Amino acid sequence: MTQTIAPRVRTLVLLLLAATGLLLAGAGPVSAHAALTGSDPRQGAVVDKAPTQVSLTFSEKVALSDDSLRVLDPKGKRIDRGDPAGVSGTTYAVKLHSGLPDGTYTVTYQVVSEDSHPVAGAFTFSIGAPSQTTVSVTGQEAGGGVVGRLYGFGRYLSYAGFIVLVGGAAFVLACWQRGSGVRALQRFVVSGWLALTAATLGLLLLRGSYTSTGKVGDIFDLDLLGQVLQTKTGAALVSRLLLLAAAALFIAVLFGAYDKREDEEKRDLRFGLAIGGTVVAAGLAASWAMSEHASTGLQAGIAMPVDVLHLLAVAGWLGGLAALLVALYRSPADMPVEASAVRRFSRVAFGSVLALVATGVYQSWRQLGSWSAFTGTRYGQLLLIKIGLVVLLVGIAWISRRWTARLADTGVKARAEKDAGAGENGAREGEREADDSNKEHAVARAGTSASASASGEKGGIPAAVSDKGDPRRAAELARQQDAIDTARRKQQRDADPNRFGLRRSVLAEACVAVVLLAVTTMLTSTEPGRTEEAAKAATASASGDASSAGALTLDMSFDTGGEDGKGVARIDLDPARVGGNEMHVYVQRPNGRAFDIPEVKVAFTLESQDIGPLPVVPDHISTGHWSASGVQIPMAGEWKIAVTVRTSDIDQATVSKNAQIG
Repeated sequence: MTQTIAPRVRTLVLLLLAATGLLLAGAGPVSAHAALTGSDPRQGAVVDKAPTQVSLTFSEKVALSDDSLRVLDPKGKRIDRGDPAGVSGTTYAVKLHSGLPDGTYTVTYQVVSEDSHPVAGAFTFSIGAPSQTTVSVTGQEAGGGVVGRLYGFGRYLSYAGFIVLVGGAAFVLACWQRGSGVRALQRFVVSGWLALTAATLGLLLLRGSYTSTGKVGDIFDLDLLGQVLQTKTGAALVSRLLLLAAAALFIAVLFGAYDKREDEEKRDLRFGLAIGGTVVAAGLAASWAMSEHASTGLQAGIAMPVDVLHLLAVAGWLGGLAALLVALYRSPADMPVEASAVRRFSRVAFGSVLALVATGVYQSWRQLGSWSAFTGTRYGQLLLIKIGLVVLLVGIAWISRRWTARLADTGVKARAEKDAGAGENGAREGEREADDSNKEHAVARAGTSASASASGEKGGIPAAVSDKGDPRRAAELARQQDAIDTARRKQQRDADPNRFGLRRSVLAEACVAVVLLAVTTMLTSTEPGRTEEAAKAATASASGDASSAGALTLDMSFDTGGEDGKGVARIDLDPARVGGNEMHVYVQRPNGRAFDIPEVKVAFTLESQDIGPLPVVPDHISTGHWSASGVQIPMAGEWKIAVTVRTSDIDQATVSKNAQIG
């Protein structure tokens, strides 16, 4: 039975890992955690006089480099001077050359948010009147490409390594101390340490290219590496490497000196290992908490220790679950996992789930801020998926607890039967001792001879070969007999239906945990719902200000039904009066990023006067930006403005809104 199950387990695990890899690879570029909430000049603005500087305002503080903010003229030449610098709070500016001619200028930015994620984007403004521009900003998505995918995989591997390392060691210390001598568990914990160490080194090398050029050739750029080491994320990664050195010493003691000690000495050493291991594990968790989501935003002082507790609870539950799975499938036949060890892990897992719920509720409130963000933001949608997976995992864990209870009951009954059998054997032995001494010795000699002969026949070892004439042959046959006995005991152990059911349910838990870890990794790389909604509110406020000044701004969501067919079309009409008007059309993804589509058309209809539709085909200016000058509105009234967007050769949609013009 075991030989049949093991290949299936390996195949299932490989399929899960492959699916997880595809899930991460298809996750796309990392979403920005700092959003652009304003600029001066604002996006799409037409100013009469050339500005002396361009300023950008973000939702949180960002880190700048020499090329973080660039301003390009219509021919693609840089017209900014000096290094960008902070003006106040979360506003940053770069100076411009004087005497700039009329035309459309492009502002590009690439910064690093306070929670370590790169943020990139671009927009345009015009001096005097819009013009054609040769600038292409189609590559302004940060964290994409080969480097971005490698960095995302490194993040997943680091989380997985941490969970395996901490959870596996905790399982041995808290639930199954005998497991310190099981080779499979030793390899399991060491593999977690190796994965976390390799992933940390990889992230340290990838970081410079990931937050700047995105080029594979810059991975080993020592200048970029030096800049990374001066950042908060670089310091966190170096601290993690130092803590991993201490973790290596912990592993050596746990699977070396601890396993060789007597029970009394083990008790004292276990206490020291528990204290030291907890400190190292908390330090490793803090290397994430102090450099990512928890380190910025609302209540950072509370959020960081809560995040540490959350990570430790995840490791205790999922890592311990994986260690239990290894123990159930790979432990030696003469050292099976006791039901008491499974019960102890069940209690540890229950406490971990309670900690996860408490810390998860706080983190959800902090990152979302409103109920609408659950369904209205990508972060909230991923969080709903994570909650569903956790509920599924808890349900399977409840089934595992039932199998554990049955296994414990079976063990109690088996021990009772064994004790009863031992008592009966003792009584029979007492009766035999009352027999005549000579008869007893004769029977014993005969029994011994028969036993030796039977043993030789049963094990396939001829009696003639067992003499001392060929010791190597005898030793080989003894090893073969031991292997046969071990296989027989393992077969008898695996034939227990309760143990088999427990193994299957724990395997199902581990499969769900792999997917849960992938979703969690994606969640940490997604813009929090609170930040996304704040950016939308700031954009709406800016649009409202423009509308009150005489300009008209309309946002219309569209869905053509095809691939990449969802987005928002924004119409800016200035001054929105009878006569000639300047019209700008912006096409953005649901997350606010500009993107190009094959065709955009606009039509104006005044249904009350049976005028129109009056078609307007704007010119493409830059990524996600179209413009048309001299759009004539013949008379005042409530006009229907229809926008037709085509996202492919066959996918097209028309959306419309009514607005008062004139």
